[in-house]
Amino acid sequence: MIDVNLVSKKILATCKGDGPAVDLSPADHRIFLLTLEITKVIEQESLDVSIYGSADGAAWSAKPLVAFPQKFYCGELPLLLDLTSHADVKFIRLHWEVARWGRGTETPMFEFGVQIKEVPPDVLAEATAEARVLA
Repeated sequence: MIDVNLVSKKILATCKGDGPAVDLSPADHRIFLLTLEITKVIEQESLDVSIYGSADGAAWSAKPLVAFPQKFYCGELPLLLDLTSHADVKFIRLHWEVARWGRGTETPMFEFGVQIKEVPPDVLAEATAEARVLA
């Protein structure tokens, strides 16, 4: 079961960057839950976080596999990453971009972390069944 941090729990981002390549080949399943947790911000700034895929851990996809909605505030946000239609993807990497506008310092500052957990098929089936009942 995959259950790791894509970047350290409280990385301090003041400019765009990339996390390390994470090998997903040991995973039993191809659906994962990503959780973005933003713990510190300053006003008038934005954070964009996306996930890129690779077959070899060296050449990365031109477009992200998934992206979190742009964030401006502290909080926690889940996102499903479904790689069932991306059989070639063995590695993923986190990419972030930060921007700042308005008064004060021009340097943005976000403290955040992103965790990835493999979603077992029984949990996914149960959630799907529950969603159908509520719809």
